[in-house]
Amino acid sequence: MSESIKTDEKSTAIASYVLQAGPPSDTNTPSSKEQSQQPLSKNALKKLAKNKGKDKKEKPQWGDGSNKKKKKETTTSTTTTTKNPQTYTFVNKTPKGGKKDIQSEPMAEAYYPSAVEAAWQDWWEKQGFYTCDPKDAMGKNPDEDKFVMVIPPPNVTGSLHLGHALTAAVEDTLTRWHRMCGHATLYVPGTDHAGIATQSVVEKMLMKETGQTRHDLGREKFVEKIWEWKNEYGGKITNQLRCLGSSVDWSRERFTMDQMCNKAVVEAFNQLHEKGLLYRDMRLGNWSCALKSAISDIEVDYIELEGRTFLEVKSHKGNPRDKNGKYEFGVLTSFAYAVENSDERLVVATTRLETMLGDTGVAIHPDDERYKHLHGKYVVHPFNGRRIPIITDSALVDMSFGTGAVKITPAHDPNDYECGKRHNLEFITVLTPDGAINHNGSQFEGMMRYDARIAVEDALKEKGLYVGKEPNKMRLGVCSRSGDILEPMITPQWYVNCDSMAKRAVDAVRNGELKILPQEHEKTWYYWLENIRDWCVSRQLWWGHQIPAWFASKKTETGVDKNDMSNNHRWVVARCEEEALARAKEVLQCSEEEISLERDEDVLDTWFSSGLFPFSVMGWPDNTEDMKAFYPTSLLETGLDILFFWVARMVMMGLQLTDQLPFHTVYLHAMVRDKDGRKMSKSLGNVIDPLEVINGCTLESLLQKLEAGNLPAKEVEKCKKDQTADFPDGIPECGSDALRFGLLAYTVQGRDVNLDIKRVVGYRNFCNKLWNATRFALEYVSDFNPTITLLDDLMGSGKMALRDKFIVSRLMAAIEAVNENFKAYKFGDAQQASYTFWMDELCNLYLELIKPVVYDKSEANVDARWAAQATLWLCLETGLRLLHPMIPFVTEELWQRLPGRGTLGNDEKESIMISKYPQCNEAYKNTAAEQGMEVIKKIIGSCRSLRASYQITNKTLTKFYIKTTSEAEVIRAQIDDIKTLGKASDVKINVDEASLPKSVGIDVLDDQTTVLMDIKGLVDFSVEIQKLEKNLSKTMPALENLATKMSAPGYEEKVDEELKRANTEKMEGLQKKVADIKAAIANFEKLALLESN
Repeated sequence: MSESIKTDEKSTAIASYVLQAGPPSDTNTPSSKEQSQQPLSKNALKKLAKNKGKDKKEKPQWGDGSNKKKKKETTTSTTTTTKNPQTYTFVNKTPKGGKKDIQSEPMAEAYYPSAVEAAWQDWWEKQGFYTCDPKDAMGKNPDEDKFVMVIPPPNVTGSLHLGHALTAAVEDTLTRWHRMCGHATLYVPGTDHAGIATQSVVEKMLMKETGQTRHDLGREKFVEKIWEWKNEYGGKITNQLRCLGSSVDWSRERFTMDQMCNKAVVEAFNQLHEKGLLYRDMRLGNWSCALKSAISDIEVDYIELEGRTFLEVKSHKGNPRDKNGKYEFGVLTSFAYAVENSDERLVVATTRLETMLGDTGVAIHPDDERYKHLHGKYVVHPFNGRRIPIITDSALVDMSFGTGAVKITPAHDPNDYECGKRHNLEFITVLTPDGAINHNGSQFEGMMRYDARIAVEDALKEKGLYVGKEPNKMRLGVCSRSGDILEPMITPQWYVNCDSMAKRAVDAVRNGELKILPQEHEKTWYYWLENIRDWCVSRQLWWGHQIPAWFASKKTETGVDKNDMSNNHRWVVARCEEEALARAKEVLQCSEEEISLERDEDVLDTWFSSGLFPFSVMGWPDNTEDMKAFYPTSLLETGLDILFFWVARMVMMGLQLTDQLPFHTVYLHAMVRDKDGRKMSKSLGNVIDPLEVINGCTLESLLQKLEAGNLPAKEVEKCKKDQTADFPDGIPECGSDALRFGLLAYTVQGRDVNLDIKRVVGYRNFCNKLWNATRFALEYVSDFNPTITLLDDLMGSGKMALRDKFIVSRLMAAIEAVNENFKAYKFGDAQQASYTFWMDELCNLYLELIKPVVYDKSEANVDARWAAQATLWLCLETGLRLLHPMIPFVTEELWQRLPGRGTLGNDEKESIMISKYPQCNEAYKNTAAEQGMEVIKKIIGSCRSLRASYQITNKTLTKFYIKTTSEAEVIRAQIDDIKTLGKASDVKINVDEASLPKSVGIDVLDDQTTVLMDIKGLVDFSVEIQKLEKNLSKTMPALENLATKMSAPGYEEKVDEELKRANTEKMEGLQKKVADIKAAIANFEKLALLESN
């Protein structure tokens, strides 16, 4: 982790802002562009942040890295002024687990994520807000009164990236929402032991530090090393989750290799074996020579080769015949077998020439006339003299392909494996576990497989049996864990028969017991489970759950092969060695003293223990209080990419072992990719740590991370160029709230999310606006005392203006929308609904409308002022609760600062996160008020548009006249609001024509309403005409030149259509511009004439 990322600030903190002399620091001071805000008003912004700039009204976008400023835009950091440069420095004062004493500290003039987010997480945890008593959940309906979810356990080896952060944002949003809705809520954290990944990491570390392999240490010592590594480095993920604000119950944190999970794994293995679903067999499967282990079919990635291709093979020293040391793939090599006792040769072809060392048959089609004379004959292996039978097989051989003769290597090819079983051929394995040629490989023994490929070709040439090779389109299987090219190998493994379990999982979705959302992914569910194969659950690793099976033999016996399938009955599965001994006694029919037990050295597939996670974390197989109260869980939320890896296996094992679905709903969020649509991967250098966004990160740190990775030098340079373009100044400190809010916004998209970090970073501006607006609003309610029954008191008071009724109605609509969208897992829509309420309706409209009302403390204005204050306090308090599940830290900080906190009775909660979530009260919706406000907003917009068109300064108020045929009463009731936001000195409605001034600006809103503005004395018409004429003089030459080009001879014939179309569009634009300028000149001339008369 780079030095710029400070994670300890959040652990013990209070926001204390100490004024210091000096310039703002780079790490704590946001850029001017970050701090620019949507307008409250110029005066408000001056007061608040000494910031005179304005942003366009749009969703927040982070800067493009340029230091250029837009014309007419002046922005200054909220932390400094040019006259007196100073900065606010954050100081930690809160003891770990203590509550911030924010009331004793002034509210900062700007939003600082590290200060705002400090201390809350520790306090929430210490107060026990994240825990749930089983008594509170017992007997409650998981669909209505209870919400239980387990985290998809991330691999303990790594750290979370932004894909994980999206998972955390979605899951914690749901968890906090359910908790605030009063449901018994439990969110269980955990990490996965990640067998292959963890063992690989520690092996590399061991070699780097000591020069030793795991075999040098031995199994017991090596496993101890892994535990040491896990205890030292495995806490990074939990730190990231805490920084993200995840409200998981840390007291129930599980690790898939801990004692509770291990007990569940052993029990599950035994139950599956006892029910005949788990067995041991010698089969052909995927073998990773790099890992020296079997892997399952779904852990295989594929490379599509269009033809001859050279690839690097890391387990080999390098091809001496290639300048880059790469090996040849994507070719079909033909060679000949000599027919026994004949001069005839039979030509076969293969893409894996080295496997010919294990050939035990050559197949031809029984109807192929060319080879009928060879039925029942043999060919002779050129290197070991083995007699290889020529067999007939219509299922395997296509007479029209190649020579119509196919070499058969049953031990190293899936199709050949089935053919070998049909014809009872010999199965000869020619590879060692690490991919070298074994003792069956004649003179090639000891060579690595692709070196042997070259040597076999040379040897065939020497014998005159080599025919040639040609490019061949093919698909190459690669281990998703190691990147190693896989080999089909016959090895003894443990398998689970999934047929019956898969059927139950399919039926559960078909009959509606299990919901998969979005529903379109049901097709994938059916495809995988209806075509399921037996699951290979054993792995040849040392790190993982050691298989609870022992091979039994008598101490007096010798030469008993545990890998001989005829001895399979000697494998006893048990829960412990004592139980295994008792079972072995029955199998061997002898005393315990005569028995020797040898435990299987293999471990279980990581997904086996992960498949038990929803119930193993509750204490299964014991009937614990947690098991009774919290299982089955409510929801499984995860990414689409592990629908089969993990989700299907949890469902199958839950149904099989507990006879219950482990959850009733599966919600699959979109796959997160980078802005260019690429998968986030260390190998691509595009992985961003959430902490780099939360705490900020320099460009230097980002580039150093690339250099420390495993990318090729060319890729490193490309990634550096990309990151320098994307983050020329690094990533600014944004905080967890902005990251969460930005990620949730992306969930409105489809299957994949092309995540642009700049857009996510931009949501800091929303938090900044939320902070500034609340700080500004707190001035309005500083002398206001809320009550427990404030909402009902307000709505029944008869004191509310239309603007008050409007904002309460919009608040109810926002509450309804957010709740409904949370229920439907539409997090992007929920985010947008809350954003719109706060930004467009509360901050940009209502706060501006009530400004003159709350500043007027006259006796005549008491009721209107109280109604405005009460409405504002309710909107702030309720709006913060509405936002809390999505942005927990800043909402807690602001909620705690509201006036009246601690005075609202015994039912008042000490934290926003355990207060009641807002619910819509239909009675407080007001369609008439909303419609009336829409009319007023249009009129205000018209007033502003007219002022802008005549370039009236903000300091100068103008008089407006409104003609309307239907909205007179609504407009009359809100004349003050029009005057406030329309910068009007006076507003008159439906005056007679004779009373209208002669010089007016006119804006026709619709067929019912027209707005007129008196411009007498406000505009120097001669100056405006001169400006327009100057503009016209610059525009006309461009128009004339373009007209000349377009009328030139041959234009229509010689100029391509795209350019002609562009010229036509340009011509139309210039003509419109000229027409508009001339019309404006004519209008000003007319107005000047009227004014002079």
